[in-house]
Amino acid sequence: MLAIFKKEIRSYFITPIGYVFIALFLAVNGVLFSVNTLRLGRNSNIHGYFYWLILALVLLVPILTMKVFTEEKKMRTEQLLLSAPVPLFKIVVAKYLAAYTMFAIVLGVASLNFFILAMYGSPNFAIFLGSMISLLLIGAACVAIGVFFSALTENQFIAAISTMSVLLAFVGMNLFNDLINSAFLRGIFNWFSLLARFNLFSFGFFDLQAILYYISVAAVFIFLTIRVYEKKRWN
Repeated sequence: MLAIFKKEIRSYFITPIGYVFIALFLAVNGVLFSVNTLRLGRNSNIHGYFYWLILALVLLVPILTMKVFTEEKKMRTEQLLLSAPVPLFKIVVAKYLAAYTMFAIVLGVASLNFFILAMYGSPNFAIFLGSMISLLLIGAACVAIGVFFSALTENQFIAAISTMSVLLAFVGMNLFNDLINSAFLRGIFNWFSLLARFNLFSFGFFDLQAILYYISVAAVFIFLTIRVYEKKRWN
């Protein structure tokens, strides 16, 4: 499992995808940070910054995950994975953890912006910490969704578009609640929305139900990915 994890991490730095993801993430992060904090001339507008960064994950995460399994199909090494004396659970989890580690590292680098705020103002550390934790949890769910769609196709473009579409649905389910008359439907959309559960974290509160929800979404899509490869192994 550790060998697969190291191989996946290394693959992000011997192909353009890792560098493209890092460059785009940091560029988008820099723009959002400047617009929502520095340009306003206030201590911080951390809520708005993280809110838009979560929306940006819809475009950024598919770039990170689209190669996880599609690359194996493209290089004709998928059969080696299926025939390897390693449980499929370990293979899938190792690949997932590699992608998530890349996400977490780049997010950690991006979070250094907070120290700029701390130098020139007095931002609320609890809000920053809560928002960072929520973003890590949302990222865990988004990466799992991306890994799942990567396992379904050998075309990286299709994997990216599929992931983007599903993430857009999960993130934006509650954005159009004002247009829905049914309270029942609004409740359902809010329950499934990745973005709706961010609000408590953004004010410095820790929502245990939200934590369980994000972990559950990640676990479900990891399980579905394992099932995809279990079916292929038996076939």
